[in-house]
Amino acid sequence: MGKACDHTAWLFLHNGTAVLNILFVTFPFFALVLAGFMATRRGMLPIEAIPGLNSFVLFFALPAMLYRFGSTTPIDQLLDGAVFGVYLFCALVMVGFALAMTLSARIRWNDGSLGALVAAFPNTGFMGVPLLAALMGPSSAGPVIVLILVDMVVTSSLCVALSRLDGTRGHGAQAVLDAGKKALRGVVGNPMPWAIVLGALASAAEFRFPVPVEKTLWLLADAASPVALFTIGAVLARSQMQSNHPMPWGDYWPVVLMKLLLHPVLVLLVGLAAIQLGVPLEPQALTVMVLVSALPSASNVSLLAERLGADNGRIARIILVTTALAFFSFSAAVTLLL
Repeated sequence: MGKACDHTAWLFLHNGTAVLNILFVTFPFFALVLAGFMATRRGMLPIEAIPGLNSFVLFFALPAMLYRFGSTTPIDQLLDGAVFGVYLFCALVMVGFALAMTLSARIRWNDGSLGALVAAFPNTGFMGVPLLAALMGPSSAGPVIVLILVDMVVTSSLCVALSRLDGTRGHGAQAVLDAGKKALRGVVGNPMPWAIVLGALASAAEFRFPVPVEKTLWLLADAASPVALFTIGAVLARSQMQSNHPMPWGDYWPVVLMKLLLHPVLVLLVGLAAIQLGVPLEPQALTVMVLVSALPSASNVSLLAERLGADNGRIARIILVTTALAFFSFSAAVTLLL
């Protein structure tokens, strides 16, 4: 009896220590988001400054970080077809399911498609890249970069195209095609995919910049994580401050649950099934995929919703709630998988 009690106590202490170690890694990331949120809510960061922070992260710091990961990751990890195929399948399922569950007389294609995008598009760029690197080391970079490409090139373009289906009687196919072309132009103008491609080419050619240039890029890369997380909080605070109409829980809670619960579970089950069927998917890569899927919704979808005339209040609410709850749900996922 005494030995059994001692063993139970040891397990409790061991599990408690493991959870604390995970929280020591995840807490600073979410604390920086909260800092940006509170700084904006209290007026310490002017709302007018947020676009500047976004531009710094999007055009300078984050591309430098992605280039560094791409150029220092073996090229075979960046061309992992199994990771690409499994994650793409899950993204398409999430988009289809979210649309089927949310489209109604009130939520039409524009709002429904952007809602489906936040259900399937995790905040990989601003949050996932540094967080997964801190949790799993540089080996996580390859799968994470593949997932970013899927979400930015395929999932986003698909949802933007579907959002144009409202009011397209008689020429719906052409409207979707035009919207798809516009979405692809947006992808081409986004520096992050180009940073990934250039990093992959540098990895394949074993190219290195001269030391002063490389150190400059690496300084920018080091700035990406804290500034991006702070900016997420600022963007969420701005969205909440500018959204002044009440909203039924049913408009956003189902999508919140899809993002935080259904998405990672789907990726895990599909990934395990793929491994059983002989798909060459590495268990560690599957772990990265599941953890990325457990991240909150991508904050930049709010800007996209605003540009496309969707209900940005609903999208911002989904992003805000998933970000707040992800501190607990993502930490739980890490505890279970690592």
